[in-house]
Amino acid sequence: MTRTSVLLGCGGLLLAGCASMPDSGDVEEVKASARGDSQVRVYGVAPRAGAQPSEIVGGFLEAMTGDDPQFATARKYLTKKASQRWKPSQVTVLDSGPVAQDERANDREGGAYTYELTGTQVAEVNEQRAYQPVKRAYHEVIHLSRQSGQESKDGQEWRIDGLPTGLVLGRSDFERIYRSVNKYYFASGTSSQSGGGHPWLVADPVYVRKRMDPETRMDPVTQTVRALLGGPTNWLKPVVGSSFPTGTALKPGTKSLTFDDRNALKVPLNGKASNVGQKRCREMAAQLLFTVRDLTSYRVGQVELLRSDSSTLCQLGADQAEDFAPERASGSPDYQYFLDTKHRLVRMVASSEAADSDDTSEPVPGLLGAGERKLGAVAVARDERHGAGVSRDARSLYVASVVSDEEPAEPALTSSGKQQQDRLSAPSWDGRGDLWVADRDLRNPQLLRLIGGEGEPEQVKVVDGLDGARIEALKVSADGVRIALLVSEKGRTTLKIGRVERRGPDDKPEVSVVDLRPIAPQMEEVTAVSWAGRSRLVVVGRESGGVQQLRYLQTDGSTSDAGALPGANRVTAVASADDDRLPLLAHSLEDGIVRLPPGANWKTVVKEGSSPVYPG
Repeated sequence: MTRTSVLLGCGGLLLAGCASMPDSGDVEEVKASARGDSQVRVYGVAPRAGAQPSEIVGGFLEAMTGDDPQFATARKYLTKKASQRWKPSQVTVLDSGPVAQDERANDREGGAYTYELTGTQVAEVNEQRAYQPVKRAYHEVIHLSRQSGQESKDGQEWRIDGLPTGLVLGRSDFERIYRSVNKYYFASGTSSQSGGGHPWLVADPVYVRKRMDPETRMDPVTQTVRALLGGPTNWLKPVVGSSFPTGTALKPGTKSLTFDDRNALKVPLNGKASNVGQKRCREMAAQLLFTVRDLTSYRVGQVELLRSDSSTLCQLGADQAEDFAPERASGSPDYQYFLDTKHRLVRMVASSEAADSDDTSEPVPGLLGAGERKLGAVAVARDERHGAGVSRDARSLYVASVVSDEEPAEPALTSSGKQQQDRLSAPSWDGRGDLWVADRDLRNPQLLRLIGGEGEPEQVKVVDGLDGARIEALKVSADGVRIALLVSEKGRTTLKIGRVERRGPDDKPEVSVVDLRPIAPQMEEVTAVSWAGRSRLVVVGRESGGVQQLRYLQTDGSTSDAGALPGANRVTAVASADDDRLPLLAHSLEDGIVRLPPGANWKTVVKEGSSPVYPG
């Protein structure tokens, strides 16, 4: 049974006094924060007659956490003009909520009052619902003035006439109210609209409200579909596109989208989409199906798109949608890989059934498993037919088959770095079959790509965000449009994610990494990273003054629902498959190659080994 309670007071503010139970006026539900119990519903109240400035500020901050339509209770604390200017579509997230401090008490007689809001900002969510982590001090001002009002004895009431942009929420309130969902768009050059190859969906994470949106009165499914139709977020937009025609929106008046008893969803659209062909419509339906699939705990059976006259535009079933699956390039791998004590590439069966069985490994066929080239780091192509190995001294990169024997190969790339740490990084394969590696030579650091894993390496220019830092390690996403980079500067290694842009002819595009952004600013040092699905990374690092931890992060920098993972001792490398049923792999300086099946604890696979990887 849902437990309810009434919260009256300062909401954690440093104020001279707290709001008390009003003796007149209506009590209105705000559903404010209920820390520690998501089932508790907390109620706020409209300002009482004669309320003092501290009560007005405290009541407004508490009312911002509510769900009432158009934030009606919160707006009662504002002047008419301030209410018209206030746009609660943006969210500022503070570590532990805003603290309001009386700034100019001596102005009270002059009819004005000012409070300073302070805290530590950890994120912001813009009008596109895109999340961006930050780490900085927060300082804003709430200004109050005396307004004409019939409630008080002297006809004057304190109201807020100047305030920060949007909602200001503590982290706990934000996590209670909002949830992360993935929208899906096609990688540039792969949809029918671009005349490209097989369509390739890319996840674009955003945040929607868990319950009804106060401004639009839409349920979570409708909020998410509306966000999808609104187009990709600004950061991802240059490398993806939508098959929905420009201007496509939900049919006017649509506030709720529900699944029927067959788990099918009907989505009525406006007239902009009424005349699209069946191939394009199926792509539109695929975008919708994968988007709403993340919202439900059950399997979505079908998506049906409707014209503005309610006739069927097209349908797409769950089985048919697998042709568009974002992870089809890697799927569920056959093997897990690592380097044994002879510095050879070896493999183990990767099935979830094998996770609890006896662990046996065998060298891969060919050069990388023969031991003729002692390796220090490896990567296996997503089709599991080729691998790449960096020599133990990090000077040479070799590419060879991992399914058949080949003649010893010459290095595909050689670094001129003087020290081992200034030579080649571990390589990474994207889903397009291209191989990526960083040359960390202090005299000429470069990010390089080998098309198809062969030929002359091409330099990839890094634009916006490297700022003199050096790339230490990298992991490219399966879709090939995002890259996670560990970069070092002034003795500190941090995690950034960049956008992979391809310009020019399809057969020979000019590739660059653009607009790097930090996604784990709270971590003082990041040791290792791996892709763990469509929009998720598994990260090894530590916060300032803290101990090493393993945790999942979304690609926008927000914390995944899975949160922290069980700790392992002194982890230097981590690997995850796109298939979340498969265990994590890691290298521990104390325990060797270890494996973490879902819902279990770490288990040692072999006591000695290094460089654990899944294909990618």
